[in-house]
Amino acid sequence: MYHNTPTLLALGSGLLLARVVGLLMAAHGAQKLFGWFGGHGLTKTGEFFAYLGFHPGKAFATAAALGEFGGGLLVALGLLGPVGPALVTSVMVVAMITVHRTHGLFASDNGIEVPLLYMTAMLGLVLTGYGPYSLDAWLGIAGRWTPEITGIVVGMGVLGGLANVAIRRPPPTTARA
Repeated sequence: MYHNTPTLLALGSGLLLARVVGLLMAAHGAQKLFGWFGGHGLTKTGEFFAYLGFHPGKAFATAAALGEFGGGLLVALGLLGPVGPALVTSVMVVAMITVHRTHGLFASDNGIEVPLLYMTAMLGLVLTGYGPYSLDAWLGIAGRWTPEITGIVVGMGVLGGLANVAIRRPPPTTARA
């Protein structure tokens, strides 16, 4: 595709740098899973998920944390093409709809800004591929992620997130007089 060596080096380096977002997402998941980096761990996160209407809360919290942690690590390593971004996208769809959407756009008001940024970064990497400095490239499987397969995997991530939202049982709202 690119025959100019400096361009290929710059592209590969840029994609490697962009995959740092996977490490950030993995750390975000580690907050839920292990209570690392100031997180609350699975018990407290499970209570929050139950409050949001996801029952059993700890099981949903575990699934979300594994999606963030595992998906983030896959992206950081450049492994398994669209799988990591699809996992992260699934969790970000749920977060945007259930926690952030009523607060507007910006993070300063707990809006959708941060999950939208994570999801956008993940989808950008899906469209470009992980580049030459990735485990997919090293293992010789980077070319196996056709646009059709990528679309199916990412679509499954989005549908999985929407399915989680659909089965949610939010707490009843109190009527105001």
